[in-house]
Amino acid sequence: MDVGEICTRTVVYAHRELVLSEAARLMRNHHVGSIVVVQETDAGRVPIGMLTDRDIVIGVVAAEVDARTLSVGEVMSADLVCVREQDSVFDALRAMRGRGIRRVPVTDAAGALAGILAVDDVLEIISEQLRDIVRAIGSERTHETQTRG
Repeated sequence: MDVGEICTRTVVYAHRELVLSEAARLMRNHHVGSIVVVQETDAGRVPIGMLTDRDIVIGVVAAEVDARTLSVGEVMSADLVCVREQDSVFDALRAMRGRGIRRVPVTDAAGALAGILAVDDVLEIISEQLRDIVRAIGSERTHETQTRG
């Protein structure tokens, strides 16, 4: 299964110049824990960083810095890991595990933002597949009982 098949296509994003308090408001209004930071290019919106609620809490709130004085670019994680739509879910999970992250931006062939993949997305698919396996096993038992008495 490819990342493009299961990623979330609606992505909350911001530009690095956005005031941090506005970015936090975006997160609250959209009920998300992260924002993909993008730069506009000929290819489209290209991911250049991630801003998480944890970045804000640890880097700003705990340090008692006024979030209205900082931009997204000053707080975001710029050491970004992206995956491509055509990458396998297995490869995406390997990259996420290797970096200790739960979300990655998904890019198209031109490198533009196409979606976001979260561990939650993968867990949802795995749980659906496990339910299907359980149903198949139950169905097999029912069929055997009906045919063999």
